[in-house]
Amino acid sequence: MTLRTNTIALIALFLMAGCGRPEGSGRIVIENKGSDTLVNVAQAWAEEYQTVNPNLAVAVTGGGSGTGIAALINGTVDIANASRQIKDSEMAQARANGQEPVEHVVGFDALAIFIHNDNPLDEISLTQLAEIYGEDGTFESWPQLNVEVPGCRDQEIIRVSRQNNSGTYAYFRGTVLGDGDFKLGSRDMHGSKDVVDLVHATACAIGYSGLAYANDEVKMPCVSDGTSCVTPSVEAAIDGSYPIARPLFMYTNGQPTGAVKEYLDWILSDVGQCIIKAKGYAPATTVTCDAPSA
Repeated sequence: MTLRTNTIALIALFLMAGCGRPEGSGRIVIENKGSDTLVNVAQAWAEEYQTVNPNLAVAVTGGGSGTGIAALINGTVDIANASRQIKDSEMAQARANGQEPVEHVVGFDALAIFIHNDNPLDEISLTQLAEIYGEDGTFESWPQLNVEVPGCRDQEIIRVSRQNNSGTYAYFRGTVLGDGDFKLGSRDMHGSKDVVDLVHATACAIGYSGLAYANDEVKMPCVSDGTSCVTPSVEAAIDGSYPIARPLFMYTNGQPTGAVKEYLDWILSDVGQCIIKAKGYAPATTVTCDAPSA
């Protein structure tokens, strides 16, 4: 085969939508970018898949759901991770750019509310969250929630949020604030871990993030929708009883084929779904996991 024929074959392989991208070494690389909520499990999937197919590498980066979807629109990634659905405006941009995003649900997440471990608050309602975070909300201090927080000077509520390119930000706004917007003055963090770290370090703080980022250094009150107060958990995300549970998505350009299809099929297999469950998310399919898989 001539050098010219080899070059044409590589270009053709690169242009096949949803098939991955060839490396100089002959390996196929799947570019996977987006949601910080999903980045840890996406990395775990990528690492485990190397044992399944050593000739395929998955390059995972975060940056937020909006960043991943923008990259899909521009044709620079094979898979975009998102913790929210693609917007109508983004779909229109993609189609205008010759892309056709296809949605794949790969799991579910309980969006937890985090407070400092010394905070005596045990439960919070969606209405109270809107009063804290919403532009028309009136809650500025912890005594308005009938608690006094040790170590919190002036008892001021310090609101920790996410940057506006985050799917977590968009989902929280839509579910908790409805048609309203966020109140100005929050501490807007780049990643989910940053939210939890700041809440841990700040007695007055409250924040929200994916359940997978929970640890012993912060507290999670139960969340009430006006009927019952449910603690965030994988089980509550699966059965829908937790009021701020959401699907997690991967988007491809068109129906996936080749290496990308094989990878997504594996993610939705028992092995892949047991990995996401071990990372603290609810699986998209019914699986039985005998032992931790990550």
